[in-house]
Amino acid sequence: MQLQALHSLKQQLSKAAIWTEALEFNRWEYIKTAGTANTNLYFIEEGCARVYFSEDSDEHCLYFGHSGSLISALDSFLSEKPSSIVIQCINKTKVKVIHKKTFHHFIQNNNEASNLWQQVLTDLMQWHLEREKDLLINSPALRYERVLSRQPDLFQQIPHKYIASYLRMTPETLSRILNS
Repeated sequence: MQLQALHSLKQQLSKAAIWTEALEFNRWEYIKTAGTANTNLYFIEEGCARVYFSEDSDEHCLYFGHSGSLISALDSFLSEKPSSIVIQCINKTKVKVIHKKTFHHFIQNNNEASNLWQQVLTDLMQWHLEREKDLLINSPALRYERVLSRQPDLFQQIPHKYIASYLRMTPETLSRILNS
């Protein structure tokens, strides 16, 4: 995902000094649990987190956040209703938080920030389209190659069992691909 618009938007928010709070989470600590509503946006200052949902006993990774990225339970952020999305820190993670109402007020009163937000949303939609393609590709090796080409840092920061879930394969399949 293009990060320039996101980085510029974050600078605008910092300049305006409207962060709601700064939080620090320990490894495996939850930012959001299933069944709760959460209308915050989280900008990761350091560390990484995974965004997932559970089905029966399986966890399905939707995406990961790491330093410099934005995470949210987007369904809950938009609807203001509880969702099944979970956000869990993979290691010690520091985030800056902004509540939806504060954020919306800011972008409604700042044309540059509003334009940046539109670019962030456009980038996010393009990223999700590529993600959908990844999930529909039958070949596990090709899914791996596509994600590796777009997000090489992912493989240095995230445990392989979560990457396997993200790639829609077993950890054993990922291990075979990595060792081939």
